[in-house]
Amino acid sequence: MRVLIIGVDTPIGRGLKEFFTARERQFVGLLKADCRWKSERQAKKVLRRSACDMAIDCRLQSAADGGIKVHEIDIDRTRWLASASRGLKAPFMHLSCARVFSGSAQRPYREADHPDGHSTIAEFLVEAEQEVRDNCEEHVILRLGPVFAPYGINVTTHFLRQLDEGAVLSLSREYQGCPIPVEDATRVISGIIDQLSCGMQPWGVYHYCSPDVTNCFEFAEVLLAAASQYRGLDSGQIQELSEPEQPCLRELDCNHIRNTFAIKQQPWRANVAAHVGEYFATKDSEEQTLGKGN
Repeated sequence: MRVLIIGVDTPIGRGLKEFFTARERQFVGLLKADCRWKSERQAKKVLRRSACDMAIDCRLQSAADGGIKVHEIDIDRTRWLASASRGLKAPFMHLSCARVFSGSAQRPYREADHPDGHSTIAEFLVEAEQEVRDNCEEHVILRLGPVFAPYGINVTTHFLRQLDEGAVLSLSREYQGCPIPVEDATRVISGIIDQLSCGMQPWGVYHYCSPDVTNCFEFAEVLLAAASQYRGLDSGQIQELSEPEQPCLRELDCNHIRNTFAIKQQPWRANVAAHVGEYFATKDSEEQTLGKGN
């Protein structure tokens, strides 16, 4: 199955590119800058010319995880992509995230739960999901826990950059979730694609996250421990937020994706050391290149 990756320069998009390349799978990658269509006609033309069997839209999931502002035109583009996929009779996979929920339930969220997130990004995510449902019957909406990677804009690169600059991070233990290394996210997406290519038609919404709940403070501590092998960091750079916050637990129930695709959850901690090493290796290489240029 030939796949169009919309947002190949997002963390998941890049992860999919590397995953598919290593396995010699056919794909076409579209940069975010090339997705700024002004009309439905432009979006349809891109999908038709790509000659792909299905499309995966990584844009909004990446924006939500990276704190990147989303606009109404981004939702329009989701609708155009879904409509174009329907016209081409091709499946459409839309990546969303756990931020559609408020985190107040204090239990794992199921696919049937009403998205009750009240932030601006949550409202945009919910609106985009509805556009997919309304405009393409053959769709898979995959809601993910926070995806982290050694590249792009995400929680890992954000924390490591600040720690490397000597910043002190004040973080909460109340903000909890189940993060996913980008390699695991690509494994899950590829597994779904494999089964779609075999004729399965399991259209609808699915959840995936790691089985291990953590919080911002603990995640940063794990990063700091791994980063200390490459930099002289101080344990005092991670501090607990002094003012208590409202508890927020965005854990996703993953029974549906397991029962449908036989996809099991994997822990997140095993990938941290490799991510940290890759982050600093890339950063040091870039700095050396700049130094030679000067």
